[in-house]
Amino acid sequence: MEYITIRELTPEDAQKMIAYLKQIGAETDYLTFGEEGLPVTIEQEKEYLKQEQESERSVHYGAWKGEELIGEGSLSGYPRRMSHLAELGLTVIKAHWNKGIGSMLLDQLIAYARKAGIEIIMLEVRSDNAGAIHLYEKYGFRRVGLMPAYFKIENAYFDFVRMCLDLR
Repeated sequence: MEYITIRELTPEDAQKMIAYLKQIGAETDYLTFGEEGLPVTIEQEKEYLKQEQESERSVHYGAWKGEELIGEGSLSGYPRRMSHLAELGLTVIKAHWNKGIGSMLLDQLIAYARKAGIEIIMLEVRSDNAGAIHLYEKYGFRRVGLMPAYFKIENAYFDFVRMCLDLR
């Protein structure tokens, strides 16, 4: 496998992150957005990445092949009585699917969760995204629910599976 570096994203990565989001949005319908990416400015993305960096219960990692961002994964910790929970997000550039990038990111995210005292990691994944579901189940995530018609793309509806990893 090519040399891949996993590191925490910083505000200096904001421009690459915005370009990355547009690329992955154009490559798949599994995400909440398309080729337009997310409606954020570079300044807003810098602020978001700064907040993630400063948070004790959230983190955002990037997978880098040289200077190219090829994957990203995040944990967003919940506040107050839900502070033992975090929501996971994970994406990889399509050209790098099934090359171990998602596993590398999940290894880092789960290690971070354990260190931060996060006990339960939650996620949602489109029910027909067999590759992602397989990856999550390999790491011990269990299916805990089905959300019908969670996405509507043109006139087609797509269900989502809710999954959790219990680290207690």
